[in-house]
Amino acid sequence: MRVLIVDDHASFRGSARALLLSEGYDVVGEAETGAEAVQLANALRPDLVLLDVQLPDLNGFEVTALLRELDAPPEVVLTSSRDDYAAAVVGTGARGFVAKDALSGKALDALLS
Repeated sequence: MRVLIVDDHASFRGSARALLLSEGYDVVGEAETGAEAVQLANALRPDLVLLDVQLPDLNGFEVTALLRELDAPPEVVLTSSRDDYAAAVVGTGARGFVAKDALSGKALDALLS
């Protein structure tokens, strides 16, 4: 599965990349902002976008809506260091939510299956 990681913290992007690569995911790119995420998703066509809720320009819910408009929209899993966003994901078009400290291939597989 091809993944685009979107987070404004380079340290999280790096740790998420290492974790996902070690669990068999193909990380095809990283973005720091919502606008960059939409641009890269359109160019790279990932299967999954791991998307931080709080970004400097747009929030993850706004980015999810923009991603849903692409010709080949990727699956979206929202993430945050706060775990109180899980209920807010319903109806957004995202497949689900995983807290940053609970991120794993198994957690993503459960949301995507």
